[in-house]
Amino acid sequence: MNRNRFGELEVLAHTPTDVPPAPTPLLFIHGAFTGAWCWEAHFLPYFARAGYACYALSLSGHGASRRGHLLDAWSIDDYVADVAEVVAHLPAPPVLIGHSMGGLVIQKYLERANAPAAVLLCSVPPQGLMGAAFGLMFNKPGLLADLNRLLNGGPVELDSLREALFHQPIDDVTLMRHYRRCQPESQRAIWDMTLFNLPLTTRMHRPPMLVLGAEHDHLVPPSQVAMTAATYGERAEILPDLGHGLMLERDWEVVAERIARWLLQHVA
Repeated sequence: MNRNRFGELEVLAHTPTDVPPAPTPLLFIHGAFTGAWCWEAHFLPYFARAGYACYALSLSGHGASRRGHLLDAWSIDDYVADVAEVVAHLPAPPVLIGHSMGGLVIQKYLERANAPAAVLLCSVPPQGLMGAAFGLMFNKPGLLADLNRLLNGGPVELDSLREALFHQPIDDVTLMRHYRRCQPESQRAIWDMTLFNLPLTTRMHRPPMLVLGAEHDHLVPPSQVAMTAATYGERAEILPDLGHGLMLERDWEVVAERIARWLLQHVA
């Protein structure tokens, strides 16, 4: 793994060691409250072994990227600009793979530029966060309250993190390691995703798109994933026995293998 600086942005990179990389690289974009680190445990080494040059960026205000102390100033448009900045440094236009908020950032990026393909994992739908927020309000009010505390930089219960991200068993040591790396999210970006800067679907480029969700996702439930897929004329695939943090679940490889098969069919 190489930790690069693309300007003031942190970018983690894995490349194949035994074969030349495929001509099309992969760029992974994280969701709210996290950073590039969420792809490091499993997905970056997996796809590097599969022959891809893999990159994961920490959006502005996240991880080791620029101006974390100004987190609430960053907007979704700023995050889109981050993606464009990294894309410009890569050897070829990448497949964009985004989780949760990262999926919405990809949708907004596609208003401005095309990509060889896009993969949306448990993505915020083009209709925004309002539907998911109402679902949490009625079904998981305690979890919603803890997420609001995290948004404001306050502490959350470990059990809330477990409930938010995981369906499968996870040991306390691993859960604590993830907890320590989580961070607040930009309130401006949250409002953008809720109401003020949703994707303008009529302006978007339409590359091949894979839309995946998780059966036990409390944050972006399967019904919301289905809305995303229907908007873009795709079929939602809901992966069983997984929660929202599917790239960190015990059975993460099920997700990676599905993406890898799809890439072989849709990307040169």
